[in-house]
Amino acid sequence: MEETAEKKTDVAVKGEAALKPQFLTTKEKFHGFIDSEWRGPKGEKASENGSEKVEEIKEEASVKEPDTKKLKLELDEKNEAGKSDGKRLRGQNKSRPHTKPTAYDEKRLCLSVIQNNRECPFGDKCHFHHDVAEYFATKPADIGESCYLYDTFGKCSYGLSCRFAKVHTTPDFKTMENAELAKAYEGRTTVRNSLSKDLQNRLRKRSVSFKKSAEYLKTLSNNKDKEQGNGDAPAAEVSADPSVEYHASTEAEPQTDPDKPSPVKTVGPLTDVDVIKLRPCEKKLVDFQDKLYLAPLTTCGNLPFRRVCKRFGADITCGEMAMCTNLLQGQQSEWALLKRHESEDIFGVQVEGCFPDTMTRCAELINNNTDVDFVDINSGCPIDLVYKKGGGCGLMTRTRKFEQIIKGMNYVLDVPLTVKIRTGVQEKSNIAHKLIPEMKKWGVSMITLHGRSREQRYTKLADWDYITTCSNLASPVPLFGNGDILSYEDAMKARETGVSGIMVARGALIKPWIFTEIKESRHWDISSSERLDILRDFTNYGLEHWGSDTRGVEKTRSFMLEWLSFMCRYIPVGLLERVPQKINERPPYYMGRNYLESLMASQNVGDWVRISEMLLGPVPKNFKFLPKHKANAYK
Repeated sequence: MEETAEKKTDVAVKGEAALKPQFLTTKEKFHGFIDSEWRGPKGEKASENGSEKVEEIKEEASVKEPDTKKLKLELDEKNEAGKSDGKRLRGQNKSRPHTKPTAYDEKRLCLSVIQNNRECPFGDKCHFHHDVAEYFATKPADIGESCYLYDTFGKCSYGLSCRFAKVHTTPDFKTMENAELAKAYEGRTTVRNSLSKDLQNRLRKRSVSFKKSAEYLKTLSNNKDKEQGNGDAPAAEVSADPSVEYHASTEAEPQTDPDKPSPVKTVGPLTDVDVIKLRPCEKKLVDFQDKLYLAPLTTCGNLPFRRVCKRFGADITCGEMAMCTNLLQGQQSEWALLKRHESEDIFGVQVEGCFPDTMTRCAELINNNTDVDFVDINSGCPIDLVYKKGGGCGLMTRTRKFEQIIKGMNYVLDVPLTVKIRTGVQEKSNIAHKLIPEMKKWGVSMITLHGRSREQRYTKLADWDYITTCSNLASPVPLFGNGDILSYEDAMKARETGVSGIMVARGALIKPWIFTEIKESRHWDISSSERLDILRDFTNYGLEHWGSDTRGVEKTRSFMLEWLSFMCRYIPVGLLERVPQKINERPPYYMGRNYLESLMASQNVGDWVRISEMLLGPVPKNFKFLPKHKANAYK
């Protein structure tokens, strides 16, 4: 091992972090050690001769890997023949296995039994269990000795179907309740912005009135008619999707009285734009200055993860990107992205769209039916699905539409409107500096700039010199910088550029305690047991958010595994030869200071599943998982 370590330090491997030589190892030794020392969820050892095996690993130069890994390596060698060493997989696992949550329960308990044994309306035709004793006999084993929901809230809403049910179930199969705890939470709403059945039905029937949106869109159509009369190009375009054609309400636009003074103080002739323009003083004010902003992260930026980051000092949080058309159609899954926990004191939602009519209506819908501090327009999403229809980064090249969207959303919103952009679309053609002065005129309250172009993705470091230039152009509008923040030193350098604040994205996924490091200006050599406690907190928050039944447990597990695909990139501070770790440096194979630290360093999907089993019990027989991004792991 020492010879291997010396070779690695003498010839630095491009893109790998510098570790102290005594911790370095080979891939074969690393996985041999992990497999031989693994103890299952109940503590039993996976290998019969574990201690002997470890000694062999320390002495031998290589240890055979399990067959599945061996086959994978052989396939890789064939596929990578002739290619340069270190070639990484890129893109998404678009055809990755997906198991519906319903597949995990062979036969569930009937709702009539859960709801105090009321009569089942389906009678003999019902496909669910009515005999509780029979249900308990076939139900998967309980995961642990305590139920987080019961211990926290005094009652578990999942009752007999809970995977910790024995804790709060009497011998005669009745669900217990801690009256004192339950009373403390009575009438308290910990999660807001849920979609009500009434609103969902009205959205599906297209009977929701969008009065303010209709007023704004009418001015666009008037301007369009004038321009077409003058022979100019059309000014506005509406969505081609018939499913989002809503009733614009029967109320006509209010007529202006010539004798009545104008509601807006003007100089010169009064135009349609002047009449509908909201004064800045009418909007809610949010102090964005010098805050730490957790980026809206698709898939991983869910509510339980945001709660973890809030505990470590994140100031601003934002929901995952939501498609405006799906919100207008009342899709439950899309509305779930807008949910806000009570601990999120400065919270916004991010929406994506490419038409002024749908985006304006969506903004009015959010404004009237949710509790948010700001609304963010995603004009930085690089994925083809969004870009090719003109959304995300596509908006940066469609400035006429972008202007109409911003002005329309600003008109209907009572909260600040923010925008997230990239440097541009092409790698060597930055356009953000041209857009920012225009966005200031359009009424944007805050701009976030990711220092990369769409084409660049994550292949090179973020351009903080360009972010500095744009920050000066944006003043006095706050501009947040985003890209490659993984330590407090990175954050300090970013602040020197003059940005109003910092947005953290991948850095928070790799180590959510980065917010504490930045605020306390230190490197935190966090222990593996503390990191496991963070995952345990995420598990508890996940069970509270997605449920403690089998469906909820497996949903929590899948999101935890997605997070672990980033968290495994973290290298403990005590192992580094040069502090801090850089975000573009991948960890080499190394042995941690204890078994758990080594296990958490594994980039093998199977080892992430093992970590999840320590917190959520054994996976179901039909369980399959692949990370969203190909570069995140191998099988």
